[in-house]
Amino acid sequence: MSVERARLSESQQMNDPWRRWGPYLSARQWGTVREDYSADGNAWGYLPFDQAHQRAYRWGEDGLAGLSDDQGILNLSVALWNGQDDRLKERLFGLTNEQGNHGEDVKEYWWPLDATPTHSWAQWLYRYPQAAFPYQELLSANAQRDRQQPEYELSDTGILAENRFFDVVVSHAKASPDDICLTVTATNHGPVAAPLDILPQLWFRNTWAWQQGAQPPQLRRVDAPELEQANLRAVRAEHRLLGRYFLAAEGAPEVLVCDNETDARALFGSENRSAYPKDGVNRAVVHADYTALNPAGTGTKAAFHYHFDAVAPGASVTIKLRLTNDELADAPFGANFDSVVADRRRESDEFYAEVIPDQAAPADALTARRAFAGLLWGKQLYRFNVARWLDGDSDQPTPPTSRRSIRNAAWRNLDLADVISMPDEWEYPWFASWDLAFHTVPLAHIDPDFAKAQLILLCREWAMHPNGQLPAYEWEFSDVNPPVHAWAVWQVYQISGAEDLNFLRRVFAKLLLNFSWWVNRKDADGSNLFEGGFLGMDNISVFDRSKDVPAGFRLEQSDATSWMAFYCLGMLRISLELARTEPGWQDMATKFLEHFLALAEAMDSFGSGGVQLWDEADGFFYDVLVANDGELREPVRVRSMVGLLPMIAVAIAPDWVEQELPEFSARVRWVQRHRPELAEALISSYEQDSGAPRRSLSVLNAARLERLLGRLLDEEEFLSPHGIRSLSAAYREGGTVRLAERELSIRYLPGESDSGLFGGNSNWRGPVWFPVNLLLIDALDDHARGVGSALHPEGKRLSEVAEDLRQRLISLFRPDSRGRRPGQPRDFGDGALWDHPTFSEYFDGDSGIGLGASHQTGWTAVVAHLICRRRP
Repeated sequence: MSVERARLSESQQMNDPWRRWGPYLSARQWGTVREDYSADGNAWGYLPFDQAHQRAYRWGEDGLAGLSDDQGILNLSVALWNGQDDRLKERLFGLTNEQGNHGEDVKEYWWPLDATPTHSWAQWLYRYPQAAFPYQELLSANAQRDRQQPEYELSDTGILAENRFFDVVVSHAKASPDDICLTVTATNHGPVAAPLDILPQLWFRNTWAWQQGAQPPQLRRVDAPELEQANLRAVRAEHRLLGRYFLAAEGAPEVLVCDNETDARALFGSENRSAYPKDGVNRAVVHADYTALNPAGTGTKAAFHYHFDAVAPGASVTIKLRLTNDELADAPFGANFDSVVADRRRESDEFYAEVIPDQAAPADALTARRAFAGLLWGKQLYRFNVARWLDGDSDQPTPPTSRRSIRNAAWRNLDLADVISMPDEWEYPWFASWDLAFHTVPLAHIDPDFAKAQLILLCREWAMHPNGQLPAYEWEFSDVNPPVHAWAVWQVYQISGAEDLNFLRRVFAKLLLNFSWWVNRKDADGSNLFEGGFLGMDNISVFDRSKDVPAGFRLEQSDATSWMAFYCLGMLRISLELARTEPGWQDMATKFLEHFLALAEAMDSFGSGGVQLWDEADGFFYDVLVANDGELREPVRVRSMVGLLPMIAVAIAPDWVEQELPEFSARVRWVQRHRPELAEALISSYEQDSGAPRRSLSVLNAARLERLLGRLLDEEEFLSPHGIRSLSAAYREGGTVRLAERELSIRYLPGESDSGLFGGNSNWRGPVWFPVNLLLIDALDDHARGVGSALHPEGKRLSEVAEDLRQRLISLFRPDSRGRRPGQPRDFGDGALWDHPTFSEYFDGDSGIGLGASHQTGWTAVVAHLICRRRP
């Protein structure tokens, strides 16, 4: 067992000491919903980037290569200055949803390089231009472009030509849970010498400005002759909850101290709470204005100012820091410091050698390790008390009442202050329920306890709504995300050793409430055909399925009903496992078997005259518009991912069910005897080589599965070189659908969306998306052992088809002879200096080029699961 694995075994609880400090500081707090106190809900406009360096945040903090405790009390990050910028580089810059021609878009380059689950070791790389950062050029150039044009990126400005940038690598290495060694190394890759300022900053999150009488904690410059003699500088941080910490800096940097308070005078022309506001360090370094620094060296924010006049071409400069809760020891930067850094790096290598299979190709091993690093750097503290946000704080103006009709007024129960896996460090610095479910699957390979805790968290009383709904995401907690939680629970349970029955019990009990919410809220007429709206798959239909359903109709959705059948099978599989040791759970297994059969029957209608989602002529599933009186039914004839999703509603009953669960097995036999037409279509029973019976459940019989596979494996429709497209490429030239006396159109778009529908930069009209591809691969493996065992599409067994799709997805990250990865975004370039995998939100359906958020090591990190998982 590696040293890091041993640490994990001793740190199973999220509040254990080794987990106290980590890269929990957000990459972006500005422009988030929780910081929005506007009357119109314009979160991007209420606290924009240009105010972030002067304005104290309410609910969190942000920074570069950030480190914080798990409550976000004390924060440490790196600021930089190249002598040209109009402000310190303290946080990542990007365009808001309204400013980008394809929605919000970060305009910086950085890569999480490495990390261990206890955060005993972490490393992060930032590429900093040597010329003035082109903020205005990026804004104006993108404003002049429409959705038909590509985004104007940082590399397009020419600012990185001739490699005129610094690569800044920040490393964290823990000597003990509360003793952290940090290094910052900046390398000049340009052709000429260039100046650089490096400013590690330590500050307390502002918790005192929002409540009358609250007293701020204190940072204090340590003025001690012995420190100067040892060529050290230090600050002391004291907090009533966190205790006392010291941050020591090697060398003789200038210590700058101010307060983490809004510069109200500069922003609004009103009186400041502190004479030394948040931007005091920025004003001193960039503008040589020292009036906003406290000469007494006390406050709530401090920086060590390192200045390098000219870093030679190819040369590097390194600074060392040590954050500890002990009194400053002798020689904190001696041999012990270097050995801690070296040991933690080595231990990380040993840990990942246990995780990543030996047979993985070097490029695949690198991809997996970087994906895990991105997931771990994407763990961020998320604080949000919705009731307090709606009502306002005692020491602040009362928020406008109009906010209660904009978003989240029904979620007063939500009160989170937890480290949560975020979809993307910058573009999505908030959790999303179905994204998070996918995150937990690769996380289970490296930190199963954290993965389980994340799945449990969304079901806790302070997250889940009292009615049983899971919170979607902060822009609208009441939106409906696909119900993938039960699937993720089972995946995490299996990956982590299939032993933690208490985990299954805890989550299953809460998912019963969520399942009931779906049944009661999203099955309008009790037909077992479900609605649900866009269900995470933005703009995949000819209209907005959440808002633009024609008046007088409801939309019975192929994907919503498939998701619910999939949900049933997930709950069934969990209840079977629990029943193995506690027979009473067989009742739950039977309940979900019955519900699955009802859903599957509804999807087909079995000649009962009901709504039929399956189109026999086309061999495909479609959404169906149903008039409120039930008389008129119109299929939405668009071949998209919603018609492929019935494939995922499949499960294989374990071999031991027949012998160990007699009551459940008797119920299955009863269905087979008394409802043979239903059982024949949905339950496949056959003998294995051992002679033991095995049963599979699927909403598809062999004939329908074969027809869907014909579409899925057609390169002119869904099969791309790098996975399954979300919309059939048959619509390259466009297509029309007539519905409710309206002519509606749709067109295959392999890359970015050409429409503002749903805002942002998401597009489900053609690109390859990792999460649904993963589910299809898993489903094909199950079909291969069940109803599809006799099928050989394209002359291959279904297990071979699944493996081919797996390889296509992984191939997005495999470099060609030039070093270029197909899935790299257009602007990330070629060559050794760019040889870092990126994890895009989605991928061009033809070329595979990465699109959307470029650090989506949320669900795109499931590529690590594809590389590391054991094959069935």
